[in-house]
Amino acid sequence: MARVYSLPMRLLLVDGHYYLYRSFFAIRGLTNSRGEPTNAIYGFSKALRRMIADVRPTLGAVIWDSGLPERRTTLQPEYKQNRPEMPSEMRPQEEWLQAKVPLFGLASLSCPNTEADDLIASYARKAADDGLEVVIATSDKDILQLTSDRICVYSTAKADVADGGFALLGVEEIRKKWGVDPGRIADVLALTGDSSDNIPGVPGVGGKTAAKLINAFGSLDSLLARVADVQPEKLREKLVASRSLIEANRQMVALDEDLELPAPIAGMTITPQYPDLIAALRDCEFKGLLREVEAEAAGLGRPVDGQKTEEVSSGTPKAPGLTQGDLL
Repeated sequence: MARVYSLPMRLLLVDGHYYLYRSFFAIRGLTNSRGEPTNAIYGFSKALRRMIADVRPTLGAVIWDSGLPERRTTLQPEYKQNRPEMPSEMRPQEEWLQAKVPLFGLASLSCPNTEADDLIASYARKAADDGLEVVIATSDKDILQLTSDRICVYSTAKADVADGGFALLGVEEIRKKWGVDPGRIADVLALTGDSSDNIPGVPGVGGKTAAKLINAFGSLDSLLARVADVQPEKLREKLVASRSLIEANRQMVALDEDLELPAPIAGMTITPQYPDLIAALRDCEFKGLLREVEAEAAGLGRPVDGQKTEEVSSGTPKAPGLTQGDLL
């Protein structure tokens, strides 16, 4: 039975390791007076606060990778083997964030032998079925296949945003960028592969060719069933020779959308734990960020990322309104 929520309710799901790595490599050399690295913690904290200000969610969780599912490593033993080991300076910051994210008001969740995108997909589908709006903060291509009238993707990437703000990628944005409907993103990836995950594609088949094929035949299944109709001949030969790879890839990029959820959505109301959060940020020696959070805790309004505390001292919240018709 679907749970009934009081509207409006908006769930923010954050790909934890994406923002961990992005923050670590974007800010280098930041440490506290004890010599402990804090660059990833700082960047992650700023990014998390910014997306909360941008999206204004009611509920939220940061989802973390916790191993690889056996079904994917069985299909392709080299899956993600191209990724280097986590830098030693990042490991303690990962542990700090996984433990301290609840102080910002969001749940911190993972499941054994489960990738974040699968757990995100399961939460997103459940929340959308229950009538919630869902915003997913990630750069994972696989997640784009979830986009619907209730699910969108939050992005601050330069390719999506021209003015340094943020974008909410919905059905139309995904269709414009990829050339196919969101539900066909997995079909495209089955043909092109995904180099970031060490998933090989059909030789010589890029995104535009893949989208053209999927649109022409309607779906990957239809394409494979009517591969004899593909022109030109060289492309047809490549598809025939790569059929087993394509079929394996389709299973690789399919998301698990019915995983058992480690925590109920209804319990994810965003409620910052200000005294403990302030203590944690003070220990990291983040002076500017600490002032912002102290001002917020004192009831002076929620500052937009990068604003000085003085700019919100009047008590007027500075969080911008949502774009795209108030999200969805």
